[in-house]
Amino acid sequence: MDEIDQSILRHLQENARMSMTELGKRVGLSTPATNERVKKLEDKEVIMGYRAIVDPEKLDKNVTAFILFDTKQGKKFRDLCREHPVVVECHRLAGQYSYLVKVVGESVKELEEFIDATLPFGEPSTLIKLSSVVEFKPVV
Repeated sequence: MDEIDQSILRHLQENARMSMTELGKRVGLSTPATNERVKKLEDKEVIMGYRAIVDPEKLDKNVTAFILFDTKQGKKFRDLCREHPVVVECHRLAGQYSYLVKVVGESVKELEEFIDATLPFGEPSTLIKLSSVVEFKPVV
């Protein structure tokens, strides 16, 4: 991956709706060459997809928490996380905790219900988000 590919990735991470013509201007390539580069990055799965970034608070989801979890029942815990509506991320970890789960919900009651549902699998340690210093930074 060269500097142009990295520049393409930076621009697309900031605005994935940018036209190929505009992206090409920013990286110094023609539109067809830009299309070809983006297609190759998609084919190599460097670009895994495109998403809309949604403000949870605009959807009345005002509670965000991160739960560190230690469990010996990983499969059952992962299944619960995949199915539970407040879970938006679940990451397996090395170290003291097995998983880091991000939950977003309308109330502390929803958070409590999720925590109660996890108790048969082990010990949660919950951290409630107050604010975010960095919401997003490009990877490259």
